[in-house]
This record gives sequence, C-alpha cells and structure tokens, in this order.
Amino acid sequence: MKHMSVVVHQLKKEREHVQKQLERIETALEALGSISSNGASRMSAAGDRRISLAQKKRWAKQKAATAPKRTISAAGRRRIAAAQRARWAKFKSRKAA
Repeated sequence: MKHMSVVVHQLKKEREHVQKQLERIETALEALGSISSNGASRMSAAGDRRISLAQKKRWAKQKAATAPKRTISAAGRRRIAAAQRARWAKFKSRKAA
C-alpha cells in the first residue's frame, strides 16, 4: 500500500508540473496575439472587396463568352414536322401490310 501512495504523490507532482507548463504556453500565445497558423494576418476589407470584384469580372467575362442558345426558324420546324409525319405514315403503312 505504501508503494501506491508514492506513485500517487509522483503523479500529483507531474500534474502540477504540466499545469505550470500549460500556463507558460498560454502566456506566450497571448503575448504573440491572434496570428493564424500560417503566419498571415487577416485580409483587410478593401483587399477582400478587390478580390471579390475581380472574381465577379472574371465570371461575367466567362458568361459572355458562351455561345448564344440556337433557335430554329418556323420554316425549319415545319420541314421537320412534315418529315416526321412522312416517317410515321411509312411506318404505319408497313405495319398495316
């Protein structure tokens, strides 16, 4: 039993040591301020806006570069409809025979 009390005492000492180390680390972090992990500070609002406007300009340029949607004339639709009616008539006549 005496051996256990020695182990418990050592563990308590170790815990105190670790707590002191954590306090020192927290103090050092507070002294450094809030710096991001990669060492860069936050971007200013003006810089953020410049990037946003540049990206919007790129998107607009890309959208304008796409080809307009193609449409078919009324005469073309009539030709296609007539050809389709002819194909169905041919199919139905074969089926009837």
